[in-house]
Amino acid sequence: MARWVAGCAAAGSVALIGAGLVLAYVDWQRVPASLNNWTVSGVSGQLINMAVPVTGFVLASRRPENRIGWLFLVAGLGLGLSGFSNAYAVHALIVHHGILPAGRLFAWLANWVWVIAVAMLGFFFLLFPTGQLRSRRWRPAAWFAGIAYAITTVSLLIAASSQWAHPFVLSGQESSDGLSGVFSGVATVLISAALLVSVAVLVVRFAQSSGEERLQLKWCAAAALVLAAVFVASIWVNSAAVNILQSLAFICLWTAIATAVLKYRLYEIDRIISRTVAYAIVTGSLVGVYAGLVLLATHILSVHTPVAVAASTLAAAALFSPLRGRVQQVVDRRFNRARYDADQTIAAFAASLKDTVDLDSVRNGLATAVHQTLEPAHLSLWISQQD
Repeated sequence: MARWVAGCAAAGSVALIGAGLVLAYVDWQRVPASLNNWTVSGVSGQLINMAVPVTGFVLASRRPENRIGWLFLVAGLGLGLSGFSNAYAVHALIVHHGILPAGRLFAWLANWVWVIAVAMLGFFFLLFPTGQLRSRRWRPAAWFAGIAYAITTVSLLIAASSQWAHPFVLSGQESSDGLSGVFSGVATVLISAALLVSVAVLVVRFAQSSGEERLQLKWCAAAALVLAAVFVASIWVNSAAVNILQSLAFICLWTAIATAVLKYRLYEIDRIISRTVAYAIVTGSLVGVYAGLVLLATHILSVHTPVAVAASTLAAAALFSPLRGRVQQVVDRRFNRARYDADQTIAAFAASLKDTVDLDSVRNGLATAVHQTLEPAHLSLWISQQD
């Protein structure tokens, strides 16, 4: 039953978003630029929105007792309704000049229904990864978020109703003022406050977590950091490539969340984080060395540019392997401690073999090394006896 409900909700959301994309493509040459959604950022954003109900279906069908999947499905419905309503309103009111039915109704719906997805995001932060609050003392935060989103929804409903005759004012075609501006401002403040409280709860939960839950939170945190980095880059560089990277970062976030909730190979996160950090440091260092050598050779030593570039490239390539090994060791010590400790144990055991000739000492040392690195529940060592 849960799988059927989740499938219907996800299919409906994807169908709504797809229909909105079709309308955006049909109308992209006949609408003002401010209302044109058939752009790289607009299309990639809708594709990201499609991934939300798909993620919800996977989680709700496999872990129906966890509320995270159902939050994704509700958010997907909100995004689907918002995307289709906005596209149909533009198609009915702008392209066909109000001839088609219910154009203003869908424009009114598009002006407030998106808050459903934002509310589900806030509750996701409160409940991730178990689908429940960590303890009863966090209930006031949940009540605050619920009340804030309820007031926000009412405020946006009033603002949308006040602009019934001019529904695209709130969509950005004109600047909103008067009553609608006041209620939109109230909604912005309340949404910001609720999200801050939810994120604070998640941060505290991560600080107090351990074991499996901490690994789940690490998956979400790692993907969120990648998304934050791409978002900062998009502020400084506004290009189609950055928009595509931002879309891929969102997909990575949904994938990380699904991995965390499904508990699929959670222990790989420490390796992923350590490798990502190490290669980022190595890449940045080598780029700096390369640029510095080129500037030194061309501007100070007056070396010809092709020769300077070739020499700098060879120097950077020669530094890559030793630098990567050293940086990886330092990063593993901080982000992948289990791997670092295992390597240290194996190295110590290998060093002890050089001076050991007694078979019992070798056996005991091997058993100790295996216990410290792999932590097996049971260990048996078989030694072949040869005459």
